[in-house]
Parts: sequence; structure tokens; C-alpha cells
Amino acid sequence: MLGVPALVALVGPALAGPVRSVAGPLEPPGAEFPLGTDVLGRDVLALALSGGTSIVVLAGLSLLLSYLVGVPLALLVTSRHNRWADGFLLRVMDFVLALPGLLVLLVLAATGWRGVATLVVAIAVLQLPAVVRIVRSAALAPGCRAAVEAMMMQGEPWWRIHLGYVGRAVLGPVLVDAGNRLSLVLYLLASANFLGLGLAPSASDWAVLVERNKEALFLQPLTVLVPAALLVALCMGTNLLLDQSLARRNGAATA
Repeated sequence: MLGVPALVALVGPALAGPVRSVAGPLEPPGAEFPLGTDVLGRDVLALALSGGTSIVVLAGLSLLLSYLVGVPLALLVTSRHNRWADGFLLRVMDFVLALPGLLVLLVLAATGWRGVATLVVAIAVLQLPAVVRIVRSAALAPGCRAAVEAMMMQGEPWWRIHLGYVGRAVLGPVLVDAGNRLSLVLYLLASANFLGLGLAPSASDWAVLVERNKEALFLQPLTVLVPAALLVALCMGTNLLLDQSLARRNGAATA
């Protein structure tokens, strides 16, 4: 399930035809256009082949940035056992968590903060509170183990204890959360692109196609179902792969 959308995103743009308007809007599938056309008269097959690269790259960058910031931050606060710093961090995260994602994107679009970089940073910040809370909760028990105390008594550096030992202990929950969070990131990307915050509403991005053609679902369903199926396969395939990897890791650790 992951291989199909990944392969389409990788080699699809080289195989896709023109993504400009080439016919009338919402034409049914036929010999010339196997999947029909969308609301702008573009070939749905060409759009599906060319629209995966942007969504995979943007979603991957957003998730990577949120975890690159959130994981070390949560481990740092947890390891110091500083109640004041821990409480301050959680209150800041609570404030960000209370902000509706779509409202933040609307404000950014209205104030002129547009572009791919802005979109990636905004979505990463919106995911940061949940990432910090999950990592902090997962790190509390491993951080109190006798092994951590022994490493501290032996003079091991902080980064080796908490980023190495405790970081490996929280890897499982982080991977599970990343797989589940992918669907939320895809939703925010589609909404932001449709608002003009990142990609243009006429882009061939899979998420943008679903948002752009949703009103034509019953007139030309393939304009929505094809990119939606690729997105669903991407999410489910990623989660299944992570679950299988974690099962193998746990099995190896048990053995």
C-alpha cells in the first residue's frame, strides 16, 4: 500500500502528460482521458501522476521539523527534573494547542505570510504541543530507571543518557504517533493550499485536488476518489509499515 503512492510520487511526474486545461470540465472517462477531467478541464490521470511529490515532501518536512524540535525539547525538560521549566513549557504548549489550526492558517493567509516555507513551519508549530506531551509522557518512566542513575554516576554525558538511552526508549511511541499524525498534516496541507497559503489552488497536489474537486464528487467521482485513494494508501501503508517495524523490534528485544 505504501509502495504504490510512493512509486507514483517518485516517477509519476516523468510519466505525466500536461497538467493544464486540455478539455471541457468534468468530462467522463474516455479513450483520450482514461480518468476524465477535473473542474478545470485537466486530465485527472496526469494530475494523479504529477501530484504526489509535493504532498509527500511537504508532509515529510512538516513532521520532521516538529519532531526534530519537540523530541529534544521534551527530553531536555524531563531530564532536568526542573518543575518550573517543565510547567512553563507545558503552559506554552497548552496555549499553542488551544489555537485552531485552520484559524491560524487563515490569519497567516490574510496577513500575507504565504509560501511553502511558511506553510511547513506553521504546520510543524501546530503539531509541536502534541509531540512534546507524547515524548514527555513516554520519557518519564525510562528517565527514572536504575540504568539512568548508573550512567550518571559513571559520568556519562547528558546527551548520551537522554538522547541515546531514553531517546531509544521513546522511539516506539514517537513512530506510532508520527504515523497517526500524518493524516492530520495532510488535512492541514490541503486546507492551507486551498487558501493560497502554500501551493496555488490550481496545483496538481493530491490534497489540493481533493479539496478543489469535492463539489464534483457525484458528477465526476474519479476527480476526488483517485487522489483520495492515493492519500489513504499513503497513510495506511505508512502506519502498517511502522507497526510491522515496531513488532519486529519488540520481538528482537524480547529474544
